[in-house]
Amino acid sequence: MVPPHVIRSCSLLLLGFLSGCATSAPIPGQVAMRSDGTPEPEACPEEALKAMRILGLQVSDGATMEFDVNQADTGPVYLREGPIESELNNSLGPLYPGTLMYGRVWTGGNQIVIRYYEAKPPDRERLPLCAVARSAKGQLRKMKDSKPGMATMEFSGSGVFIVDGFR
Repeated sequence: MVPPHVIRSCSLLLLGFLSGCATSAPIPGQVAMRSDGTPEPEACPEEALKAMRILGLQVSDGATMEFDVNQADTGPVYLREGPIESELNNSLGPLYPGTLMYGRVWTGGNQIVIRYYEAKPPDRERLPLCAVARSAKGQLRKMKDSKPGMATMEFSGSGVFIVDGFR
């Protein structure tokens, strides 16, 4: 039988280790918010930066994608605040069309903000990365009939670009 003081010591060590793990890395989507409902800047995790270097992805590499795999090629598109699964239309470096992009959408400002934290190529496991939805000419602006917590979008997709941090 293990003495009680050894069990207590091990329990305290394990608790300390777990609490350190829980606070050492940011959880994707758990970022501070600005007063207008858009997210504050967020660092790109080192694991994602390393994966992007290995894949040969450079800041500003881009492709086009569908916002929501369930609403591809439709219009208008309705995006809810929270997790999002998008799909690449063309290659983003070694990530081929059909690659799924996992991230989070915020709908609080005048236009949506989408940050991607992972990609799932058809032939591989999920990979960490940092990318954002981006489009010129106001194409990420919500339509006037958007309800709180949701964005009505005229177009079903936009560009997606690799970043080294979220601004």
